[in-house]
Amino acid sequence: MKVNVKGVHHVQLCIPPGAEDKARSFFSIILGFQEIEKPDNLKPNGGLWYQAGKQELHLGIENIPLQKGKSHPAFEVAQLDSVKKHLLSQGITVKDETEIPGLSRFSFRDPFGNRIEFLERTT
Repeated sequence: MKVNVKGVHHVQLCIPPGAEDKARSFFSIILGFQEIEKPDNLKPNGGLWYQAGKQELHLGIENIPLQKGKSHPAFEVAQLDSVKKHLLSQGITVKDETEIPGLSRFSFRDPFGNRIEFLERTT
C-alpha cells in the first residue's frame, strides 16, 4: 500500500510548563502568527495552537531541556529578506543555511530552543 499524503496538517514544538505567555510574546507578537483556539477537550493540557499559512503550529507542554538539535519545521514565507531584518531588529539571532538551488533560507531559535526555518523560493 502507498500512503496518499495530502499535505502537512500541523507541526508540534514543545514549550515548558507555564510558558504560554512567553510563547505568545514570540509567536503572536514577533512572528505575527495567528493564535487559534484549541478544542475544549485539549485545553487542560496547556499549550497553544497557531495558524501558519495552510498549516497549523501546535505548541505542546513538555518538561524537556533546551533544544539544540537539527529537527525543525520550515515555513515558506514571502519577502524573506524583510522578515530576516525584522527578526534581527527584535534581537533574534539568525543563521544563514546552506544554499539549496531555488531556495533562500535561514533558521533561528525560539525562546525555548526550538529551531525554525524560514525559506522563500527564488525561481
